[in-house]
Amino acid sequence: MNNYINYSNSVTLLILNLILYLGAGLTITSRLFLKPNQRPPRILGLSIGAIGVVIHGFWLYQIVITPYGINLGFFNALSLVIWTVLVMLLLSSLTKPIDNLGIVLFPIGAIVMILERSFPTVYFLSQTASWKLQIHVIVSLLAYSFLTLASVQAVLLAIQDHHLHAHHPGGFVRSLPPLQTMETLLFEMIGIGFLLLTFSLATGFLFLEDMFAQHLAHKTILSVLGWLLFGALLIGRFRVGLRGRTVIIWTLSGFIILILAYFGSKAVLELILEQRV
Repeated sequence: MNNYINYSNSVTLLILNLILYLGAGLTITSRLFLKPNQRPPRILGLSIGAIGVVIHGFWLYQIVITPYGINLGFFNALSLVIWTVLVMLLLSSLTKPIDNLGIVLFPIGAIVMILERSFPTVYFLSQTASWKLQIHVIVSLLAYSFLTLASVQAVLLAIQDHHLHAHHPGGFVRSLPPLQTMETLLFEMIGIGFLLLTFSLATGFLFLEDMFAQHLAHKTILSVLGWLLFGALLIGRFRVGLRGRTVIIWTLSGFIILILAYFGSKAVLELILEQRV
């Protein structure tokens, strides 16, 4: 942890947030396994999670926004992505039945906060950075966030598909929305994420000096590969009605490629090679 947040306060916020995130995850999980008359209200898990997201946001503000610029070190950036994902999850849950994604995402949020607290990293995006670069960073963050939501939705869809094919539709699977609804939600997330990823790549090629510089080449190539895969997936959906396990495999493959593109290269440069680029 750096000097921009008091040590004792950081520990208090961390413990409180862990309790809230894990509590939200357990509350949402219990709705899938308990009988209808025993389930906690849907709003309870989302409310607990929302309080955690507010505290997490305050935590991030203290750590990421510094007098020297925006600190987007590896674990800070990872925490910021997860926080954005959780914000989107909560907002989308107001109109769509996707709160079950919180079963996975809230515990991940807790784990990431522990890592951020235990392994502080530093990479400053200077306050003098151009507005073009800032737009590129923000759009990239949003693209990764939506596609993270899509990947978790794909995992739930895979579990649901497996149970239905194995003729075990009971248990928590019965509490999920119908398979067709789950697929529709998945492609809505992929569609938004793909548009944002397109804009991210476009701003990168337009605003950055050299997208194929030595420390950016692998990131650019993998990002373009992920963009092509998600684009092909959307075309397949609308042209031939692609669905089922093929969609799940393609979605998770595209997500892994994008994770390697940004966080994989960032991990190598910052944590292994200890470069600040």
